[in-house]
Amino acid sequence: MGKIIAIANQKGGVGKTTTSVNLAASLGVLEKKVLLIDADPQANASSGLGIDVETVQGGTYHVLEHTLSAKDAIIKTDSPNVDIIPAHIDLVAIEIELVDKQEREYMLKKSLEEIKDDYDYILIDCAPSLGLITLNSLVAANSVIIPIQCEYFALEGLGKLLNTVKSVQNIHNPSLDIEGLLLTMFDARLRLSNQVVDEVRKHFSSMVFDTIIRRNTRLGEAPSYGESIIAYDATSKGAVNYLNLAQELLKKNS
Repeated sequence: MGKIIAIANQKGGVGKTTTSVNLAASLGVLEKKVLLIDADPQANASSGLGIDVETVQGGTYHVLEHTLSAKDAIIKTDSPNVDIIPAHIDLVAIEIELVDKQEREYMLKKSLEEIKDDYDYILIDCAPSLGLITLNSLVAANSVIIPIQCEYFALEGLGKLLNTVKSVQNIHNPSLDIEGLLLTMFDARLRLSNQVVDEVRKHFSSMVFDTIIRRNTRLGEAPSYGESIIAYDATSKGAVNYLNLAQELLKKNS
């Protein structure tokens, strides 16, 4: 049975989409079958894997609405072993449309029942908010990866997110685990980056991934070509970091 992992943080610009796309691609080249679900109306994970979001006929919006099955929303990508359920700007409307539906928090979970055994890993790229789409993602997931950027406000809001996870565990999904906290955008030259790493490790110790994602120009360039870092520059620091993360995840789940 496939493991469903949400990649979530209500703060924007912490590396959620970069992690979703490149972890999916890394797991793919390590011969795991992966489905990436773009649950962010900005649809950056979709365009980051070469999907023209303007031409998307069916995606996460339709899956959450149950007007399309998850199986029928899947698109193959050029990344080996990676499929995607893409997003479109219309996903913005789903929060309003689901608000009066019964069991609205379980829409994604129900949709994934029929396909979760077809993949080794299903990754969900969450929106930078704690709204209904992110709640659906956390209810559907077995675990959550929380990217934290190595910058001044890194820990701001983390408590709120951990409280949300705890509340989802208590009310909707008792088996939800924290897969790990992932330190991103690390710059070894900056004392602040090193202080943030020390602080996070001191407070959360075993919850933090050993792998740290370093700041890397190639990582920033890859999405503009609609490619993962593995396809764009497999020898870059960014590619090595994400392959290490994928191996750490596999080891942890073996």
